Amino acid sequence: MGLDYGSKTVGVAISDPLGITAQGIETICRKDENKLRKTCARIEALIGEYQVERIVLGLPKHMNNEIGERAERSMEFGQMLKRRTGLEVVMWDERLTTVEAERTLIENKVRREDRKKYIDKIAAVFILQGYLDSVSAGCRQ
Repeated sequence: MGLDYGSKTVGVAISDPLGITAQGIETICRKDENKLRKTCARIEALIGEYQVERIVLGLPKHMNNEIGERAERSMEFGQMLKRRTGLEVVMWDERLTTVEAERTLIENKVRREDRKKYIDKIAAVFILQGYLDSVSAGCRQ
């Protein structure tokens, strides 16, 4: 499972059973950044539904490779998921995934006002696909 964790949304992607391709499945929304109970419950339900064995969580580093406040919050979220689910949580460098997702949506002629609905789910696909590609190439970040 790939996750793009944001202040109000979490994009979710799942790999095929062979771990070759990632598909976006949904965007989980919440009203308050710190209200995570329903978000975690939904993630746990998806873990059961898709028989998830590992979570790949986007780590939004700065372009100079430094860890900022957003990345620290992602790491805290990852620790919480690990405690709640018992699954391994792999932190994955997600720099430019949102830019790639935006570009993909533009190329597919998705209207500007509709892009918000899809961007986090598409970013989660890029995060998970990057991880899957690295595993198949024999190198883990």
